[in-house]
Amino acid sequence: MKAGVVSVQGAAPEHVRALQQAMAGLGVKGAVVSVRRPSDLEEVSCLVIPGGESTTISKLLRRFELHDRIVRMAEEGVPMMGTCAGCVLLAKEGDAEVEKTGTRLLGLMDMGVDRNAFGRQRESFEAPLDIAGLEAPFPGVFIRGPVIRKVWGDCKVLSSYGDKIVMARQGNMLALSFHPELSGDSRVHEMLLKMI
Repeated sequence: MKAGVVSVQGAAPEHVRALQQAMAGLGVKGAVVSVRRPSDLEEVSCLVIPGGESTTISKLLRRFELHDRIVRMAEEGVPMMGTCAGCVLLAKEGDAEVEKTGTRLLGLMDMGVDRNAFGRQRESFEAPLDIAGLEAPFPGVFIRGPVIRKVWGDCKVLSSYGDKIVMARQGNMLALSFHPELSGDSRVHEMLLKMI
């Protein structure tokens, strides 16, 4: 098994470690690779699009010729997880900020997102989240996270914080407002690996 982490900008190293921890926890042998160019995607069994700055990641995905390849892989059924900025990029609909910045979304999930809905960096927080499929609450780490404003079609809500949707799944794709890679808990990464 080979898991990939898009590593053009953002919290990629933390996802690499979390995936390694998840593989160990599941007793799965495999490698985790940093994805910076199309050739890095060869034989990748699943892919994480990390948090960071969604506009910058969007531009770099196009510059490094990863955008269309990632869309194709998702459409072919490769499991993917987008966290924070990655969640924004997976959406079919963005907010006014997405339009203003010219961010080109991957447009893969039937959901609309609002960027930075949880405020500024200094307003970051952690909260226990009930996630469908997990027995005990998950420590959700929110850092300038987006909110999934709405879902439709085949996109299903997996977790909410109050009245805000913070995790959704559509087929082989997971979208999260929060940062599971910063929690020390590998269960969400294990969920991704189990989708392979």
